[in-house]
Amino acid sequence: MTVSTSSPSGADGVRVVTVDHPPVNALPVQGWYDLADAVRAAGRDPEVRCVVLAAEGRGFNAGVDIKELQRDPGHASLIGANRGCAEAFAAVYACEVPVVAAVRGFCLGGGIGLVGNADAIVASEDAVFGLPELDRGALGAATHLARLVPQHLMRTLYYTSRTVTAAELHAHGSVWQVVPSAGLQDAALALAAEIAAKDGHLLRLAKAALNGIDPVDVQRSYRFEQGFTFEANLAGTAGRVRDTFGKEA
Repeated sequence: MTVSTSSPSGADGVRVVTVDHPPVNALPVQGWYDLADAVRAAGRDPEVRCVVLAAEGRGFNAGVDIKELQRDPGHASLIGANRGCAEAFAAVYACEVPVVAAVRGFCLGGGIGLVGNADAIVASEDAVFGLPELDRGALGAATHLARLVPQHLMRTLYYTSRTVTAAELHAHGSVWQVVPSAGLQDAALALAAEIAAKDGHLLRLAKAALNGIDPVDVQRSYRFEQGFTFEANLAGTAGRVRDTFGKEA
């Protein structure tokens, strides 16, 4: 598992937090905590005025490591994944400075939790977004999908496990810019640099003010959803559905 932090040259005040966990950036329990720690540390640095959340590999994020859950005969991994995701999503939302998500390829499950809590999204033309939770024996992150699309579309996407493209989210106004894959990093850094050119103290006040006027408490809302995930596991439904993962025709 790799979560790295870097300061790109020519982008003063910008810190990049990058996830690289082959093959598909489906994070194990510890990975979510590592990501949360990295984002919080970047936001606390007084020299940082904007954070870019990025990923290497085939896609931005494929959610929770389902195989880790399958290997656990008990509920420890599930509890850990629930808490770890909550920590990572909260770290993005509560980061003291704005967070720009740079999304390429697939952004699924927990990936929606990350970008839904980001302040801005720049995506490559091949990016797709969705919540396959009902196909994975889980629930959750509807809180964050609802920040990206209107309510009825959110519900339809949730019930069907379908995905939407970066272009579709751009049409809804939730993706700031859609660019060719090769230009994703430059576009995300350009937006971050524009934000980071503002006064650092005012940016931190602005972030706190915008979070304070949100109509939904995203952390409480997401934890409420997770209660149903655990209920589905206790009932045996989640395990039955989860065991079909990787066996689809």
